[in-house]
Amino acid sequence: MIERFEERLRRYEELSEEMVQPETLADLPRYQCVLKERAELEASVLALRRWQDLTQQQRDCAEMKLDPALAALAAEEEKAVTQALAEHERAMRRLLLPPDVNSGRNVILEIRAGTGGEESALFAGDLARMYRMYAQRCRLNLSPVSLSETELGGLKEAVFTVSGNGAWQRFKYESGVHRVQRVPVTESSGRKQTSACTVAILPEAEESELQIDAKDLRIDTYRASGAGGQYVNRTDSAVRITHLPTGLVVTCQDEKSQLRNREQAMKVLRSRLLDRMQAEADALHAEQRRVQVGSGDRSERIRTYNFHEGRVTDHRIGLTLYRLQDVLNGDLDELVTALAEAEQSALLQRIDS
Repeated sequence: MIERFEERLRRYEELSEEMVQPETLADLPRYQCVLKERAELEASVLALRRWQDLTQQQRDCAEMKLDPALAALAAEEEKAVTQALAEHERAMRRLLLPPDVNSGRNVILEIRAGTGGEESALFAGDLARMYRMYAQRCRLNLSPVSLSETELGGLKEAVFTVSGNGAWQRFKYESGVHRVQRVPVTESSGRKQTSACTVAILPEAEESELQIDAKDLRIDTYRASGAGGQYVNRTDSAVRITHLPTGLVVTCQDEKSQLRNREQAMKVLRSRLLDRMQAEADALHAEQRRVQVGSGDRSERIRTYNFHEGRVTDHRIGLTLYRLQDVLNGDLDELVTALAEAEQSALLQRIDS
């Protein structure tokens, strides 16, 4: 591990030298690249220097123990230094983790009702409410793009954008099948039913990342329709965009402006295409994907919400919380933290192997 940090230190020193060279200073793009790479290495350099300080303190304590008059004091100090060194080395290992390529991105959140008919659509509405409240807790902005509602107030399908600092890190673990076990409001006999919804979390693509040829698009406008609800403004300016090469279809009906609806629909389309490209790339690196929490496959059941027992179970990490209502009210912090720690632990195991 230390060899990797020493390599980063050498590169840091090379960049420090390069950034003061006249030819680098005269080339602004080059200077900015050097500055950026150097900044990315700075945390590793500081960590290595702290490690060197602690190991030197450890050696000093070992020497002090040779003096009978200082042996007891040195042994106590050595214990504290050894503990600090172990904690610091754990922190250094985390610095070796590969960066998340989607870190810093906004999110496209898609919820679709699955098995369970109207009950599944009602649960999709519950999930939309849960994520709206979670976004508020995290000071993120959740905005609707399109919604297909049912007469009882459920959601057949819903698409939102989630923007703000940490949107991807907060929402990235939600992709998968969410299962609910409860007595549906539509069930007169009081029998418990199991239903499911699918949640997809897509990193929002920048326009510069993905160029889409206009001839590959079919754009239709229409009057938005549906059962009504808290999210959608009913207007005459809804937009449907079909990407002809892939068959992907995106609709947006929330904005009053047709132009704005088109912009929002294109944002979702770019994100879906980017997600498809990343999935194809991931398929070529199946071994690497095993270090992640779960497979990420959206057909995988990731979480169960059991109303009778008042519990939520995340099947990827075997975590059960007996505070269902808190979770449905947007308190996902404990789940997200546990999932992030599990992912980090798996990645660290891969580094060590």
